[in-house]
Amino acid sequence: MQERSLVALVWIAIIGISIASVRAEPTTAPATRPTSRPVVVQPRVPTDQPAAKEDGHGNISPPFLAAHQAFLARGKKGKIGLLFLGDSITQGWNSAKTVWQSHYGNDDPANFGIGGDTTQNVLWRIQNGELDQIHPKVVVLLIGTNNIGASAVDILKGDTKLLLLGIFPRGADPKDPRVAAVREKIKTVNLGLAKLDDGEKTRYLDIGDKFLNGDGVITKDIMRDALHPTAKGYQIWADAMQPLLDEMMK
Repeated sequence: MQERSLVALVWIAIIGISIASVRAEPTTAPATRPTSRPVVVQPRVPTDQPAAKEDGHGNISPPFLAAHQAFLARGKKGKIGLLFLGDSITQGWNSAKTVWQSHYGNDDPANFGIGGDTTQNVLWRIQNGELDQIHPKVVVLLIGTNNIGASAVDILKGDTKLLLLGIFPRGADPKDPRVAAVREKIKTVNLGLAKLDDGEKTRYLDIGDKFLNGDGVITKDIMRDALHPTAKGYQIWADAMQPLLDEMMK
């Protein structure tokens, strides 16, 4: 079996999220911060190509660059046994420190989440060294809600295991036609992502239903803006993921 590097493994997984994607028009804002106004995400470049986040003047966004540089420094600092990689939903673990510590504190964890990141942004970060010189046992990758990408390609096996999460549901009430449309698009994307699961090095897990009540509604105590989890939401995430993560960390 031919082995591939961590960079190649995660890169191809993200391509699987992005390839053949269309320019989506989500009915809720990108995963950056709560807002009541719908925002249309229109990537300037194809979703399978790397691109840094810009500041509106053609320059790399200073907060994005600062976070990237901090991740590079963390990689040089010491061992990373468990890496979380993604957008603001991943970044939000920083506000759920009690859950983070209780579930992952013994795994030498690191959080490489940046608010508003698209697949293009994560690819750029990988291309610019964030995964160089690190060898985590498992990478938890959650990305795509700011693209609503589609389909998948075969993934190469690597010496790091990859736990690929299905895109979380977004929008409070599926009775709203716009929310229902986005939920259906996410379902289509996740069906494509599920094909990346090879039962060994790359595993796929969809925990979206855990965030919904019996009517499919996302309540504010779970996700404050029907997108970003609260501390209770992160507890749900951790509990739902733990059995598979324990298996993969062995």
